[in-house]
Amino acid sequence: MISGFGQQALLSIISHLVFIALSWWALQALRIDQILRPNHVIQARVLYILLSIAIGSTVSNFFLDYLLWSKQLPLILQTIL
Repeated sequence: MISGFGQQALLSIISHLVFIALSWWALQALRIDQILRPNHVIQARVLYILLSIAIGSTVSNFFLDYLLWSKQLPLILQTIL
């Protein structure tokens, strides 16, 4: 039982890191620097980091919830039968 929690925690950490990195990579395709004021490079990088964390965490939570729900789905059949 305890090892299941450890596996879930490791899966969550890896999932969050992967999706944050993926969102960072995807945000590089946007030209956000054209929207921002000139000579504000540090603020632009912080904005990229915060957007990457927000998007990556949201997508990761979606996939982790979907995984959890798909694991719980067979329990419905057990309660019905």
